[in-house]
Amino acid sequence: MDSFDDTGLAFVKFGVGQSVARTEDPTLLRGEGRYTDDINLAGQAYAVMVRSRIAHGRLKGIDTAAAFAMPGVLAILTSDDLDAAGFNPLKCPMNIPQRDGSPMKTPVRPSLAKGKVRFVGEAVACVVAETALQAKDAAEAVELDIDELPAVTTPAAALAEGAPQIHDDAPGNLVLDFHYGNAEAVAKAFAEAAHVTRLEIESNRVVVNAMEPRSAIGSWDAVNERWVLNVGCQGVFGLRGGLAGVLNVKPDRLHVLTGNVGGSFGMKAPPYPEYAPLLLAAKKLGRPVKWTDERSESFLSDHHGRDHQRIAELALDKEGHFLAVRLSGTGNAGAYIYPPMPVTTNAVKNVIDVYKTPAMEVNSKVAFTNTTPIAAYRGAGRPEGNYYMERLIDTAAREMGIDRVELRRRNHISPEAMPYKAPSGMAYDSGEFTAVLDKALQASDWDGFEARKAESRARGKLRGRGIGSYLEVTAPAGKEYGGIRFEDDGTVTMLSGTLDYGQGHASPFAQVLTEKLGIPFDRFRLLQGDSDQLLAGGGTGGSRSAIVGSEAFLEAGAKVIEQGRAIAAHVLEAATVDIEFDRGRFRIAGTDRSIGLLDLASKLRDGMTLPEDVPQTLDVRHISDTPPSAFPNGCHVAEVEIDPDTGQIEVVRYFMVNDFGTLINPMLVEGQAHGGVVQGIGQAIFERTVYDELGQPVAGTYMDYALPRASDAPLFSIISHPVPCKTNSLGVKGCGEAGCAGALPSVMNAVVDALSEAGITHIDMPVTPEKVWRALNRG
Repeated sequence: MDSFDDTGLAFVKFGVGQSVARTEDPTLLRGEGRYTDDINLAGQAYAVMVRSRIAHGRLKGIDTAAAFAMPGVLAILTSDDLDAAGFNPLKCPMNIPQRDGSPMKTPVRPSLAKGKVRFVGEAVACVVAETALQAKDAAEAVELDIDELPAVTTPAAALAEGAPQIHDDAPGNLVLDFHYGNAEAVAKAFAEAAHVTRLEIESNRVVVNAMEPRSAIGSWDAVNERWVLNVGCQGVFGLRGGLAGVLNVKPDRLHVLTGNVGGSFGMKAPPYPEYAPLLLAAKKLGRPVKWTDERSESFLSDHHGRDHQRIAELALDKEGHFLAVRLSGTGNAGAYIYPPMPVTTNAVKNVIDVYKTPAMEVNSKVAFTNTTPIAAYRGAGRPEGNYYMERLIDTAAREMGIDRVELRRRNHISPEAMPYKAPSGMAYDSGEFTAVLDKALQASDWDGFEARKAESRARGKLRGRGIGSYLEVTAPAGKEYGGIRFEDDGTVTMLSGTLDYGQGHASPFAQVLTEKLGIPFDRFRLLQGDSDQLLAGGGTGGSRSAIVGSEAFLEAGAKVIEQGRAIAAHVLEAATVDIEFDRGRFRIAGTDRSIGLLDLASKLRDGMTLPEDVPQTLDVRHISDTPPSAFPNGCHVAEVEIDPDTGQIEVVRYFMVNDFGTLINPMLVEGQAHGGVVQGIGQAIFERTVYDELGQPVAGTYMDYALPRASDAPLFSIISHPVPCKTNSLGVKGCGEAGCAGALPSVMNAVVDALSEAGITHIDMPVTPEKVWRALNRG
C-alpha cells in the first residue's frame, strides 16, 4: 500500500507485517555503538570491587592501610561509608504469600557486605584510583579478616536440620513455602487415576553470560545536586526508582542514562550492589567514577538463572486424558532475594501448557544458599513449566503404550473452547494448538524419521526425536510510556519506557507509527535510555515490548491525530468535525483541500500562531495502562544424534512452528526465536554451574563453563502460524522467551528418545558427554 509524504508524493510504506532491517545495525556493524564501557567522562577515576573469596563467614575486619598507601589510590569505601551517607540496603520489592498466608522472608542486602559474607564474589569494599590497574592492584592488597563458617549450596542441604543459618531473619534458610492450587481436587484426581506418571526432574543453574559485562559510571551533578548513573540495564525508569530507594532520595535526584546494551536476558534489570558505592565515591571525590566488570567477576556477581528441583506428576484416565498435574520440590534463591524472585512460582502460569487439565497443584520450598543470587533468566521460570509437562507427556505415553503425538492431540485445548480458563488462573484468549502441532510434524517429516534413524545407526550413532509444545504468558501488567515529539530537523522522536538491549526496537516501533500516522519510516528516531525524558516505563522483560510499547504508541498516535485535526481545522478554515485523517494527511471531508501532518509540524516550528482553544503542539506525552497478558505458543521438533562411544550429542535437525499472533517484523521475530532456541540448547546440553562443598564455584571461566557455539546450532526451520490475540490492538503476543520454552523439552525429549534404546527413560539437564557416557555404561 502506498502512502504520501508532506509533498503529496507516494512512498513505500514499511508498515506492520514487513521484514524491515534494524535501523541501528549499520552503526553497530561499523563498531560505532556506544556501550557503557565506551563512555569516558572528563576526570574520571576507576573503581574495582574487593570481593569475598569465602562463601560464608563472619566479617570481622577490613584492613585497607596497605592499599591506601599504594600509588594512585583515591578512596576505599566500605559499608560504614554507605551507612554514614544514609544509604539503604537493597530490598526485594515483591512479597509472595506463603502457604499459611504469612509474608515470605526478604532479608535486605547491603551494597557492601556488613557483618557477614554469604557467597563467593560478594562485594565487601570499593577501591577507587586514578587508573583501573592501580585500583586493581590496591584491591588485591585489601585484607579481609573473615571467620569462615560452613556453607550450603543446594536447597536440600540448606533446609536440612542443623544447616548453617545464612540470614538471622529467615529461620531454617526458608525463603518461601509456596502453594498454589486445589490440593483436595488434585489428591482426588490422583487417587482415581488409571495411571500416574512421576518424574524427578531438575532445571539446572546457568550463568547468564551476556555479551557485554556489566559496567557503570557514577557522577555527582553539583549544580543540580543529584546523581547521574551511566549504566547498561533493561529500563532506566524502573532502575531509577529502585536505586533511588537505596540512595534514600526521591527519584528525581537520580538521572539514569543507558546507551547500547549488549544483552541481558533478565540479568541487568534490577539495581546491583556496585552502583551505590560508585555514586557515593563520585560525590566524595567530585569526579566521575567508572567500574567495569571482568568476565571472571561476572561469573560470581551477575545473577544466575534457573536452579529448580521438582517431583512432577501427571494423573491420567485409562484413555490417557489428563486429570491433574502436580509439581513439588525446591528452588534455590542463592544468598539474597532479587525480583522477580522467586521465579520458581512462575511454573504455575505455564505447566498447564496447551492441554486441558482440570486440576493442578504447585508446592515449592525456596531456600537461601551460599551461592550467587538467582533472578530472572529468559522466561523466568516459565520455560521450566512447559518443560516439566512435556517430559511428563512423553514419559506417560511410553508407560501407557499410547503414541506421544496422539496423547498430545487427545488433550489439546480446542479453538472452540476459547476463551479457556485454565486452573492456573490464566484466561487463554486464542490458539490453534492441534493445527500448530500438525504443521510442525509435517515440516519436520515426522513420518520419515525411521529412515534417518537407520542411517544414523549405520554410522554407529543413536538418533532420537522430540516434541516440545509450549505456551508462554507474556507482558505482565503495569504502565508504559509512549511519547511522540516532532523535532526541529523534521524527524520524529519516539519515546518509550521499554529498552532495547539487543532486540531491535527502533524498526518495529517505527513500523507501527508509520502505519498509524503515515509518516515515512526513515523520519523516526527512538529514545529510550534517558530517565529524564520519561514519565513512566516498565522496561523490557517478559516479552512485553511489542505488546505494551506498540499499544502505547498507537494510543499516542491517536492523540497526535486528535490534536492535528483541531490544528488542521484552523489552518484549512473548517470545523474540526469536518476534518478527516488518512495516510498522513488531514482533509476537509468531501473536498480536495488537505494538509499533511508533517506540513502542520513544519508550520508549528515556524511559529504559526494558534487560538488559545486549539492545541498548541502535535507532541504527545502519553502513559498507557498496559493490555492484558497474551499467550504465544508453538511446537518445536528436534532430532539429535548421540555417539555412544563418547556421549557426544549433536542437534542435527530443528523445526519450529510458532503462533506469535500478528508479526510486526517477521525477520526480527525469527532472530529472537533463533537466540532463544540456542540458549535452550545450551542449558539442555552444555551449561553446568558447579559448587564444591565449601561453596567455591568450580566453573568460573569459559575454560570450564561450556556455551554453545555457532557450530553447535543446527539450521533452523521456522514457520509462522499466527492467530492474532484479542487482548491488544495489534493482536501481537510476544516472542522473546518462546525459543527457550520450546527448546528445553524438544531437545531433552529427543535425547531420552535416543537413549531409550539402552533402557534409559530419564536423564537430567545438562546432558554432558560424561553424563551420557556414564548412563550408557552404568553396568
